[in-house]
Amino acid sequence: MSWTPIGPPQPPPLPVPPPIPVAFTGSRREFFDLVKRGAGLEFVTLGFYRFWLATDMRRHLWSNTEIDGDAAEYTGRGKELLIGFLVALAILVPVYLAYFLVGLEAERAQAFSSIPLVAFFYLFGQFAIFRARRYRLTRTVWRGVRFWMSGSGWAYAGLAALWGLLVVISLGLLLPWRAAALERYKMRHSYYGDLQGSFEGRGWEFFKRGWWLWLLVPVAVYMVPVAPFIYGAYKAVEWQWWLSGIRFGGVRLESTLKRSALIGLYWKVIGWIVVLGLVFAAWLALSAVLVASMSATPLKEFFASQEFTGSIPFLVFLGLGYLLFALAINVVIRVYLMRDLWVKVLGSTIVHGIEATANVSARGELANALGEGFADGLDVGGF
Repeated sequence: MSWTPIGPPQPPPLPVPPPIPVAFTGSRREFFDLVKRGAGLEFVTLGFYRFWLATDMRRHLWSNTEIDGDAAEYTGRGKELLIGFLVALAILVPVYLAYFLVGLEAERAQAFSSIPLVAFFYLFGQFAIFRARRYRLTRTVWRGVRFWMSGSGWAYAGLAALWGLLVVISLGLLLPWRAAALERYKMRHSYYGDLQGSFEGRGWEFFKRGWWLWLLVPVAVYMVPVAPFIYGAYKAVEWQWWLSGIRFGGVRLESTLKRSALIGLYWKVIGWIVVLGLVFAAWLALSAVLVASMSATPLKEFFASQEFTGSIPFLVFLGLGYLLFALAINVVIRVYLMRDLWVKVLGSTIVHGIEATANVSARGELANALGEGFADGLDVGGF
């Protein structure tokens, strides 16, 4: 006997699309020119141009990052960052001033009074990290749909403080579990349109990949040349673990970044810092000789006198040289540890399930730049 089903035959299941690599299309020369020009404007504006420079760098990196043929878009403004920074200063400066006055009144207890100050700024720093991430996420658009973020910055700060205490008690062994817990909180409150994020990475996975790096930390303390190898390997492990744990609905990321992928970048930065340090030393020596030649005092006696240490022209040359040295180092760091690191990390990233983004609905609202201002004021902001 045979039985024929009633109705038309069912269509075969659609093939699963293959994973899609993330591509970067930007020019290294273009980014270098951008940060070089930005460093010059920072020098002229006494550092205030950095808010616009950060915005320009993000726009360059975002707009040249392509997934499935479509590039991301960064919609932030330098003016927003400046306003957020000024508001943050209006809150942070009175705190510093109050602590200074209390320290004058209670000089003997100043060492103990610094403990609550450190605790306060740690909590405030974690709050700033969360709010800065919310700002950057809400300024990121892909295929016309905005990323956004919910959640409480203070709840995140409390969670970070609790895990920070456990990390200190465990001498750093619980650091992978802390990273996993904090990332789960951030991703649980992150969205792409109506696709909710999640984080599937586990602390034990992170620990298994990098446990040997924890054992090498004491070696790096006594053998400084080993430190770039250890830190570069640690950051590569962290990037691979973090990216491979990110989910947005049915979309997941996978990273194949090798442990040795970032070590060369850190060594290049160190090499450039050494070269720039030698140039700065030569500048100081030339400035000292020039100032001494302007004095009637013999050269050897001039360097040994108080006239040299209090020389206004030499202090001007010293300040000018230091600013140029610091700006040059910033250019090196931005090229190697922002742009080149971004390219290496993206080159190892694969996106699975991109078809889940086909019918996403726009959701979420823009966040203000106050968190970014706090992060900038406390020097805890990411990129």
